[in-house]
Amino acid sequence: MELSTRSCLIVLWALFAVSVVQGQDQDKEKEVDHAYKPLILKLDKSGQKYIRFITWHQFWGRVTENNPGTLDVEGNPMDNSVDFGLRRSRFLFYAQISPRYLILTHFGINNQTFVNGGAPGQGPKKPQLFMHDVWNEFMLEQDKLYIGAGLHYWHGVSRLTNGSTLNFMTIDAPIFNWANIEATDQFARQFGIYAKGQLGKLDYRVAVNKPFSVGPVAIPENLTSTAINVQNQKAAFQGYFFYQFKDKESNKLPYMVGSYLGEKEVFNIGAGFHSHTDATANLENGAVRKHDILQLGFDIFYDRPLNKAKGTALSLYSVFYHYDFGPDYLRNIGLMNIGQGGTSLAGRGNAQPLIGTGNIWYTQLGYQLPKFSNGAAFMPYVTFTYKDFEALQESSSQFDLGMNYFITGHHAKITLQYSNRPIYELDGTRDGSAGEFILQTHIFL
Repeated sequence: MELSTRSCLIVLWALFAVSVVQGQDQDKEKEVDHAYKPLILKLDKSGQKYIRFITWHQFWGRVTENNPGTLDVEGNPMDNSVDFGLRRSRFLFYAQISPRYLILTHFGINNQTFVNGGAPGQGPKKPQLFMHDVWNEFMLEQDKLYIGAGLHYWHGVSRLTNGSTLNFMTIDAPIFNWANIEATDQFARQFGIYAKGQLGKLDYRVAVNKPFSVGPVAIPENLTSTAINVQNQKAAFQGYFFYQFKDKESNKLPYMVGSYLGEKEVFNIGAGFHSHTDATANLENGAVRKHDILQLGFDIFYDRPLNKAKGTALSLYSVFYHYDFGPDYLRNIGLMNIGQGGTSLAGRGNAQPLIGTGNIWYTQLGYQLPKFSNGAAFMPYVTFTYKDFEALQESSSQFDLGMNYFITGHHAKITLQYSNRPIYELDGTRDGSAGEFILQTHIFL
């Protein structure tokens, strides 16, 4: 690494250490109630009618080992890069205007860096707020059946596909859990009608959606043997079902908790799907052939306290995905990518083959250490990902190593993570790996 990059790595570690020391000094201050209290506006004396407000920001500082051939904004080779960015800035509110009716609105911005994420014509500046979720919901039978409609997040496939961005155990999702991300959805949302409920210990959510039509024309002229997304008017069907062996989880909202940090004992086994007819196409023997998208997920989630007196807890999640988008379908994605150019298969910056026809196995494991006297706690964690895509000649394995410092649980935390990713040549063969350090500050109210 260059000296400047090393210096920035030292700064990231120093900032993480300083935040921990300051957190430990809290119990030396005059006693203050730091406990989280929901922002709720009651609409009647009973509190059954209310509006709840939620807002959160996630800010990143990064040191990245870039893909081969990456250039900076001035066109110079950039082996390593240092940057800051706003991963998420959101506002969500929902109103329970009666026991039978709920309305939810969620908007914000994502992925703004010093070179991208801004409004059209503004470069990286002045990003435009956009709607993430907008839906109405009606209760038909309490607990058992609710029907809703709108731009929604009631997904199929897996728990992580329904994951909340407020309480990931890791610094973020691996992204391939949202296999349609920004292709046939709007930031992991589609228009549709959903049904959800709990039948005893079985939790279900199913939906019929109208995915967003993508591509400039129905069948592009440059179509090849590799399947790509094409314009499509057909509906998509999806569902996710899981059985709850221990504590039951709330399904008032679709956003599933990443870790309860010892507050619950949860053991779930689930399975789900997403199906979209004729959503991709390729060229075979000179003729156009369309393909259905099929996504399947099978997962297990185990989250429990170990020693309640000390505050220790264990969190485990493992999921297997089988994705079929058609022959050799592959998408390279780089999260908050700031590089230019690039000579590897994935191109510039921190991009990597992330979604495609094939199989993915992802596992994450975390252990919350004993809490301090002020309620703060550390949680080291590790993840492992195995990807085997049809379009690549070799499979890949990669990992993340991280440390959460929970100041007030998931409501105020600082996370430091190292991520490893594979590098591929243009012919689909492996060519080593690269890494990235991320420091995140996260607060939600």
